[in-house]
Amino acid sequence: MSGLDKVLITFFNLPLIRETLSQIVRIGLRNTLILAVLAIAAGLLIGVVVALGLLSSRRSLRVPSRIYVDIFRGLPSILTIYLLGEGLPLAGLDVFAGNTYGYAALALGMIEGAYIAEILRAGIQSVDRGQSEAARSLGLSGGQAMRLVVFPQGVRRVLPPLAGQFIIVTKATALVYLLGLTASQREMFAIGQDMSVNNASLSPLVAVGLSYLALTVPLTYLVNRLDRRLRAGPRRAVSTAPARLVQDLG
Repeated sequence: MSGLDKVLITFFNLPLIRETLSQIVRIGLRNTLILAVLAIAAGLLIGVVVALGLLSSRRSLRVPSRIYVDIFRGLPSILTIYLLGEGLPLAGLDVFAGNTYGYAALALGMIEGAYIAEILRAGIQSVDRGQSEAARSLGLSGGQAMRLVVFPQGVRRVLPPLAGQFIIVTKATALVYLLGLTASQREMFAIGQDMSVNNASLSPLVAVGLSYLALTVPLTYLVNRLDRRLRAGPRRAVSTAPARLVQDLG
C-alpha cells in the first residue's frame, strides 16, 4: 500500500465519514446545540451578576467578582469541566441527579460567565459618564440609571463579542466527552471519538471537524457582519445628518 493510500484510508475513508455524519445529524448536532444554548444562558446570567460586582464601589462585591473571573479565566477549560462534572457528584453534591448534561452545562456556563463578565464590564465602562449624570439629573437613582441608560448602551457596544462567545462555547462542548455521556447524550466530538476508536481511523474525526466548520464559519460571518453594521450605523447617521439638515433648511 502506497503512502497516499494510507493517508486516504486514515483521513478520508468516505464510508466512515458518511456514517459519522449520519450519526452527527441524528444525535450529535442536537446535543451540541442544546449544550451550547444552556451554557451560554448560564454564562449570561452569571456574567451579568459578576460584571455588576466588578463595577461595584463596594469592595466586598468587587473583590470576590475579580477572584471569580481570574480563576475561571486562568484555569484550562478541560480541567474546570472535569473538576465540576466529576467532582460535584463525588463530593455528594448531586445537584442534577446524575444528569451529565447539567454538569456539563454548568461547567461551561461558569467558564463563559467569567469571559462574559469582562466583556460586559468593558462595554459598560465605555459608556460616557455624562450619560449616567444626565440620567441622574432627570431624577433617576443610581440603580435606575445603570439599568435603564448605561447598561443597555454598554451591551449594544459589545454585542459582537457576546455573539462570538456562542461560537467559542459551541467548540468547547467537545470537551464534555470526559464526563462519560450515554449513547443518546453524545455530542459531535464524542460520536467522532467513538467511531474513530472502534474503526482505528481518524476519518470520523475529520467528519466532526467538517461539522464544526459548518456551524462556526457561518456564525463567524454573521458576527462579523453584526460588528460592521453596529460600527457603521452611527457613522452613517452622522454622515447623513448634514444632508438632512440642508434638505430641512431648503
